[in-house]
Amino acid sequence: MCYICDWPKRFLKIILRQLSHRKVELLVENEAEKDYLYDVLRMYHQSMDLIVLVGDLKLVINEPIRLPLFDAIRPLIPLKHQVEYDMLTPKRSRKLKEVRLDRTHPDGLGLSVRGGLEFGCGLFISQIVKDGQAESVGLQVGDEIVRINGYSISSCIHEEIINLIKTKKIVSLKVRHVGMIPAKSSSADPLKWHFVDQFVSESGDKRSSVAGLASISGKEIKEKKVFLSLVGTTGMGISISSGPRQKPGIYISSIKPGSVSAEVGLKMGDQIVEVNGVDFTNLDHQEAVRVLKSSRSLTITVLTGAGAELFMTDEERLAAEARREIDRQELMQQKRVALETNKIVKEQQQKERQRRMEISQKAAEEEERYRKEMEKIEAEERKHHRAWEEDWVARESPKSAKKSPSPKPPASPSPPPKSKSEDEDEDEDGDGDGDEEQESNDGFQKYVEDFDPHSMFTAEEIADRDVRRLRVKKVGQLDIAVEGGFESPLGKIVVSAVYEGGAADKHGGIAPGDELMAVNGRMLTRVTLSEGQNALARAWNSGGDWIDLVIAVSPPKDYEDEVTFF
Repeated sequence: MCYICDWPKRFLKIILRQLSHRKVELLVENEAEKDYLYDVLRMYHQSMDLIVLVGDLKLVINEPIRLPLFDAIRPLIPLKHQVEYDMLTPKRSRKLKEVRLDRTHPDGLGLSVRGGLEFGCGLFISQIVKDGQAESVGLQVGDEIVRINGYSISSCIHEEIINLIKTKKIVSLKVRHVGMIPAKSSSADPLKWHFVDQFVSESGDKRSSVAGLASISGKEIKEKKVFLSLVGTTGMGISISSGPRQKPGIYISSIKPGSVSAEVGLKMGDQIVEVNGVDFTNLDHQEAVRVLKSSRSLTITVLTGAGAELFMTDEERLAAEARREIDRQELMQQKRVALETNKIVKEQQQKERQRRMEISQKAAEEEERYRKEMEKIEAEERKHHRAWEEDWVARESPKSAKKSPSPKPPASPSPPPKSKSEDEDEDEDGDGDGDEEQESNDGFQKYVEDFDPHSMFTAEEIADRDVRRLRVKKVGQLDIAVEGGFESPLGKIVVSAVYEGGAADKHGGIAPGDELMAVNGRMLTRVTLSEGQNALARAWNSGGDWIDLVIAVSPPKDYEDEVTFF
């Protein structure tokens, strides 16, 4: 079995590119981030720690536009982890949901928003009041508000959006869930994004009312519930303050050492979100003091460290910045290790490419050697063929130089050849065609003398037949038809027709019923009909002025009796 941790990074890049339809290339431009993404996937398949994987992925998928990468990576997660993976990763909704809120409700709309054109982002819900109107209609922290009362707010600043909400008693909102909210302390700071599920209570329940608040020193903001009994004490031992406009709420601004509050673990910077069932998220300072003094037994829910940065001294702020710098250096060290690993992998890949190149070069050399050997063999064959042709022509030259006509072939349907004395008589009669007739005899010599058929064929193939060798001059077309073949009932190639006016007809030595045994030295006694036809065509269309045919003469009879098939 092959695991992803064993895959070369190049192969993992190709697979992820195909699965994500090139989303990685389009959404992640930084090469270091891409390498980091591939490395965390390989490390996950070694450790199979899904929570660590999702945490590592969030370092790269750190803005809403990159959220589709979670879906692209999902096929690389084993089936046994995919359900948990879906729970840990945010699901961005493409569909808009419309809700209506009553602005005149006694408890208000029950939500807080942040964002606007001046911050370079849309408008997002950052807080939801528990059991409030917004929660009852299904709104969530991390929802992006797209339209208000039918108007698009993409080009509105924050103040304009608030005024638009106040124009009607019934507020219509069209939202879609993103799962992230923007964070920006001032207009000069760069825009950052936080996942809503990074603020998780100790019990594992989401606390959406504080989503978007920055964590301190990389620690998660957790919900904590404590019980205080003030019976027999001088007081809680704490002081509270209201948060600034950009971070509203009630916070513990100081705590007395040794007090009952210190004993239960309350600390400066904790945000009080609930006391004896009373929600403190939108409570003013005076009302908060009244609730805290209303009872000697208090059940208090706080968010640990949610406002710690509001009450830091200069030394503490410098220490926090130093811790952040240390964390940044650790991350850079991890990246350097990843880059060094990439360097080693690239060197291995280079060696592999070099090895494949050498194999390819050797294969090319072997192919070239084989080609040269084949050319040498073909050259030897051509040389042997030329020697055979030269020997054949040398044997035939003295025969073609003789002026006497060939003897009449027995049982030939052609007219009998004229003797030399008859030719002379015709010339004396004043016909004047003697020279032309002599030239014709030289050109269309019917049979080659001194041809020994036993030099080419066996006695069984000859079978006491009259076997002759013909030289036919290539003028026009040969114009003969053949039938039969080695695998046919005839068992041989037979001339079935000689057409008038063709070279074979002019020659006069070929008649229907003759067996075609060879052409230009190629044996045709054991070939099929198509092979015989192809050999005949190649011989006629090849170079030279003559074609050599070897035939076995058929005795005069009705040819149809010979070729009838049963």
